[in-house]
Amino acid sequence: MVFVKVVKNNAYYKRFQVKFRRRREGKTDYRARKFLTFQQKNKYNTPKYRFVVRPTNRNIIVQVISPSVLGDQIVCHAESKELVNYGLKAGFTNYSAAYATGLLLARRLLAKLKLDTVYQGVAKVTGQAFDVYKDMEQRQSNNETINQRPFKAFLDVGLARTTTGNRVFGALKGATDGGMHIPHSVKRFPGSTKKDGRWKYDAEVHRKRIFGLHVEAYLKKLQTENPEKLKKQFGEWVKSGAIGKIENLYKGVFEAIRKDPSHKKKARAHAPVKTRVGVNIKTFKGQYARPKKLTSQERKDRVKQKIVNASAH
Repeated sequence: MVFVKVVKNNAYYKRFQVKFRRRREGKTDYRARKFLTFQQKNKYNTPKYRFVVRPTNRNIIVQVISPSVLGDQIVCHAESKELVNYGLKAGFTNYSAAYATGLLLARRLLAKLKLDTVYQGVAKVTGQAFDVYKDMEQRQSNNETINQRPFKAFLDVGLARTTTGNRVFGALKGATDGGMHIPHSVKRFPGSTKKDGRWKYDAEVHRKRIFGLHVEAYLKKLQTENPEKLKKQFGEWVKSGAIGKIENLYKGVFEAIRKDPSHKKKARAHAPVKTRVGVNIKTFKGQYARPKKLTSQERKDRVKQKIVNASAH
């Protein structure tokens, strides 16, 4: 007789530990999160900030988050849909939009911390590598007084594949050009290639990607080869009339962000308020209408009215 050992026996299930919910759902890499949130004890409870980039199908969300015992605290937030306020009418998920969103977050955060005048970042976008610490040291060597250090955060890409040219690195470049300090190298930027064991970086290739020239080249190709696909897939670009002017469009967006990075509240049109039968409800501004609490006399009158209505029937 052949005996098969039962591995998943009663003792196994007694010791089985269920994984965290977000691990079961495949949403959080807790090993990566541990190293991003772990802070040394000699830092005396100093917050360790993460520069979080999350691309979705229609939007690019960028946040600066600090962990705490009660949960993550969002210090600043920006998303590519806000670029409508700065002149962009289409293309909220490409590399250029990611750069603009990172730039918007950096300028908004530094304005909130009153560091926007101290650290201006890169005024002219060239795609060259920029380190705000080196820039600060150079300014100090020129006898310029700087009392505050740059705002430092660490890149959190979540579950994204960190391939060369990924949009998360576009948001990273926008934030560093905006004046934030995020430790990184140029190896994963567009224009980086490895040959004979050495990395080479072409800043001009990266600059073209930042200004959306790769998008413009594809749109012009479709315009001549397949106009129907252009209208179907890039209808918003056609309506905006930006084909052929994309570089100037993004230049204007970057300049507008630097002028006013503050968050603009959107006026929302609320649905009509539904009222409950027999209850007088005032107009509510919120999304969900809650009935006004009845007084003792109103409740008694309501009961009397129900009795009268029941006797009438």
